[in-house]
Amino acid sequence: MILEATVIAAATLGVGLVLAVALRALPTVRLQLVGLAVLAVCLPLASVLLSGWVMFHMGDDVKILAVSAASATVAVIAGLFLAHAIVQPLERVRSAATAVARGDLQARAPEGGPSELSDLAESFNEMAAGLEQLFDARRELVAWASHDLRTPLANMLAVLEALEDGLAEPSDYIPALREQVRVLSLLVDDLFELARIDSGALTLELRVTPLSGVVRSCLQGIEAEARARQIELRSSVDDGVTARFAPEKVERVLLNLLTNALRHTPSDGAVAVRVEPRQDEVAVIVEDTGEGLGDEARARMFERFWRSDRARSSRGAGLGLAIARGLVEAHGGRIWAEDVPGGGARVSFTLPSA
Repeated sequence: MILEATVIAAATLGVGLVLAVALRALPTVRLQLVGLAVLAVCLPLASVLLSGWVMFHMGDDVKILAVSAASATVAVIAGLFLAHAIVQPLERVRSAATAVARGDLQARAPEGGPSELSDLAESFNEMAAGLEQLFDARRELVAWASHDLRTPLANMLAVLEALEDGLAEPSDYIPALREQVRVLSLLVDDLFELARIDSGALTLELRVTPLSGVVRSCLQGIEAEARARQIELRSSVDDGVTARFAPEKVERVLLNLLTNALRHTPSDGAVAVRVEPRQDEVAVIVEDTGEGLGDEARARMFERFWRSDRARSSRGAGLGLAIARGLVEAHGGRIWAEDVPGGGARVSFTLPSA
């Protein structure tokens, strides 16, 4: 009897493994679940029936077969219900994915069902929202870049037509042409830098460097405008504070923040730069005594192509703060904005400490 039981157990195990592998070849989740239900019920009952026939020569085989058939039927029905409960949310996600693939970026999948499928639908919806935002941003980029390119190109065309018609001497328009070329060059540089950040192709030559030199250089860059507008420039940085960064990239970030702060600060105001060493990083803080930030600006001012506030619409292509965020994050740092108690705005970013 022990030998027969061992043989039956081994045979049951072998058949179960073979059938379990075979289930993976079924084309749909529904069929795989039904097959799993049938296998889970029929295989043990078949083993019991075979054991009873071999060991006891039972005469009630028909009763056992009836019980087995009923159990298998119940298992199949339960498998169908379970398969429907799983496949239906998957079908909804698939329908939403098909709609997005066809260009309907507002399509979303209902978030319901088991937790795993609900999480899948939620993740898909987040991805779809990101794609919609990306395409909207690219459409805005085309519109804004076209506008910003059109103005200097129109000015240059007018100058060339005037020269062709002999209405002016070339020397009279060379400074104007040079200024328009400078504007175009800045726009192209911004677009190229943003493209490199988006593609992950930005390379940084990091080295341990004191931040005091970068701060002084940036303050000198805005000193003439600040003096003309009677705005005081302040700085608080220890010459011994160092960080690991690419100086030319961080200088661009800081100069952009200082320029925006200066643009927001009224006459007789002040713009200050502070450098604060912390545990694993160094914080660079720019404060102004301007009108402060609104809720929307605080949440979205570093988004690519967002230009609702004056700092991003009055000059240039409106890409400076987005580029600043990309450069800071490429260093492994973070950047954020907040209001200063009593009035004004504070923009801070961090760099890895040396």
